[in-house]
Amino acid sequence: MPRSISKLSLILRYSAWTVLTVLVIVVLLADFIAPYDYTAQTRSLPSAPPTPIRFVDEDGKFHSRPFIYEQVLSDPLFGKFTEARDTKYDLGLFVEGDRYKFLGLFPAQTRLFGVISGGPADAKVNILGTDPLGRDRFSRLVEAIRFSLIVCPLGALLAWLIGLAIGMISGYSSRVPDTIIMGVADSMLALPALVIILAVRAAFPPELPPLRAASLLVIIFAFTGWAEIARLTRGLVRALREREFILAARSIGLSETRILLRHILPNALPSIAAQAAVMLPYFLLSEVALSFLGVGLQEPQPSLGNMLSAAADINLLQRDPVVLLLPAIVIALFVLSIGVIKQNLRSTES
Repeated sequence: MPRSISKLSLILRYSAWTVLTVLVIVVLLADFIAPYDYTAQTRSLPSAPPTPIRFVDEDGKFHSRPFIYEQVLSDPLFGKFTEARDTKYDLGLFVEGDRYKFLGLFPAQTRLFGVISGGPADAKVNILGTDPLGRDRFSRLVEAIRFSLIVCPLGALLAWLIGLAIGMISGYSSRVPDTIIMGVADSMLALPALVIILAVRAAFPPELPPLRAASLLVIIFAFTGWAEIARLTRGLVRALREREFILAARSIGLSETRILLRHILPNALPSIAAQAAVMLPYFLLSEVALSFLGVGLQEPQPSLGNMLSAAADINLLQRDPVVLLLPAIVIALFVLSIGVIKQNLRSTES
């Protein structure tokens, strides 16, 4: 039984790291992975279903290269699509597509996959279908993942650094400064963080450019998340500053700053770093909640929250439940992966 448990733990650990690795690759190479510009509209394909990718044509002939048929809106009233099977369109890797900046720096046009035959008016491969405006759902999902997984880690990192600095100062200070600092931290912890996030975000204009919206969310997350890190850091510093090796370092004349940075901080850092893993899922869910409620990132910019809001349409949800709930699946995989890695770190420390 213990051996089977250890194998399961190993599988979960590797699966969690695999999921996070894939998500990091998506963040770095989002424009390359997405087949189309996430803002591009195809008005003739509103709410189109996923494009069927085929290897066998209508005559029963097998093709080694995958291909698609063009989808045509045959019944606008009921939103039904058919395939125009008079022409097939081959698919391939590393095809030329819409222009973008690779890594945000270098002009590029190569996309990971797409249609390799025909001109710009030919069929498109929408592997997750399109939204009501005819925009490719897969391209928008990739862009949404990039936005969320840049904003949330940056917010968690900034909150962690602020909390670490304040907690170290509080833990190594005398009674009066410590009481004041921890009083402020306790006041922050006593307030519901999500309500504060909503209130602060609502104080700014709803329509902000993506960069300004991302910067605002990072600042909000740092403002609401530092107190927990500060309290944890303060407790660890106060526990460590009376240990024998610290007293010995003080007795040989080391400065208090050196003791704090060279002896106390390295011993407290593993536990403080593990706390950052707890903040990541919370900040991700907060960003999703803001966008879902309409006060986060605004259209036409995609985020996991405003893409998930499409699931409120019961007709679309009944037709393509998996496609509409993919943002929620991505969120769940990220949260579960962080939880597995955090648990592994704790078991390693113990």
